[in-house]
Amino acid sequence: MTALALVVLAAGMGTRMKSATPKVLHKIAGRAMLGHVLHAGKALGAQKAVVIHGPDMAAVRNEAMGVIASCEFAEQTERLGTGHAVAMAKQALAGFKGTVLVLYGDVPLVKADTLKALLSKLDSKRKMAVLGFEAADPHGYGRLITKGKDVLDIREQLDAKPAERKIKLCNSGIIAIDNDLLWALIPKLSNKNAKGEFYLTDLVKLANKAKTKVALALCPEIEVAGVNDRNQLSVLEREFQREARRAAMSQGATLIDPDTVYFSADTKLGQDVVIEPNVFFGPGVSVGDDVEILANSHLEGTSIAKGARIGPFARLRPGAEIGEKVHIGNFVEVKKARIGKGAKANHLSYIGDAIVGAGSNIGAGTITCNYDGYEKHLTDIGENVFVGSNSSLVAPVKIGAGANIAASSVITTDVPEDALAITRAPSKIIDGWAKRYRAARAAAKAAKQKS
Repeated sequence: MTALALVVLAAGMGTRMKSATPKVLHKIAGRAMLGHVLHAGKALGAQKAVVIHGPDMAAVRNEAMGVIASCEFAEQTERLGTGHAVAMAKQALAGFKGTVLVLYGDVPLVKADTLKALLSKLDSKRKMAVLGFEAADPHGYGRLITKGKDVLDIREQLDAKPAERKIKLCNSGIIAIDNDLLWALIPKLSNKNAKGEFYLTDLVKLANKAKTKVALALCPEIEVAGVNDRNQLSVLEREFQREARRAAMSQGATLIDPDTVYFSADTKLGQDVVIEPNVFFGPGVSVGDDVEILANSHLEGTSIAKGARIGPFARLRPGAEIGEKVHIGNFVEVKKARIGKGAKANHLSYIGDAIVGAGSNIGAGTITCNYDGYEKHLTDIGENVFVGSNSSLVAPVKIGAGANIAASSVITTDVPEDALAITRAPSKIIDGWAKRYRAARAAAKAAKQKS
């Protein structure tokens, strides 16, 4: 198999985004657009990756290395066009032999299978391939000038003749090209065009002049749509969610009202999962088989084992590990806590920095008091513990297996196995007090009205 290198153009700040955040770091489905692109490229088994970024973009570098740890970088200090941007990768690709795949950090929906199809077009006669699409409205796109299955030229909108502007077959900007051919042609690019830039698209004409044909692969327009502003970002978010919902249902999950469920790019669902309306999955969620997630729940950074029941109105935060057949009910928040098999926290509780043993019951209004203002501390609850309603467990504290915590208790010390812990003040009843109180108040009110 031919070696593959990725060159990802990510230099634009995106002034139309009205943001201090680099454009390619804006997120779709909880993942930066650049991350989406690199994940697609990584799935191809690329041996090298080079990201071209602008000045002062450390955050871009960090995002890229989070996906491909060996990623290399080149800085484009002057914005002189896509051809100039790719030229910045020459040093990083010195000595590389194989195919270079040029991608764009603001084109997040491109699929790995589409890129594989593009790469498959390369052969001994076609050392370059272009990814194109049929545009509903081609205005603004470069038009593909073709002959049979090959591309002869790409004409940018401003340079196209009236007849060429009627062509609906358009250029995505994504190309695959033999490394040696790329560096032979890049120096020949000219900026004698309407924008005064070095167009990467001119490689097609130069390749044809060098007697190598340029192949064409096609994909849907939405897959290679770019993002320049927040409106376009929302369009691609909507498209991603539509595809993710359809994929979830085709793989065995039931979505009661699909349009109200939002997935992250890395959400993993088992079979026979049922998801009710208005459920949001943040990054890092995996869900086992036969899980129910009830309405209006928010999940992120959590794993949910087989047969668990979550919600409604539950919040699972990063580090939550929900065991088999666990019930996490309405208005319960779990953070960095491991909940053992069959345990229940059915309502109005906070469980943070904790271990809850199998079969334990957490009563309504229970709080693990995990933060002392400086550090977080662990609450360790054994198996088959019963925690009564409105209890506060002040960490660090350990509750032994089989113990019972009386309602409204504040537990500040460890509780032995099978013990009862109770910290309420003794109950006191004064017979007739309420009747006498009402009479006294009524008399005082009457005397005040007479005066």
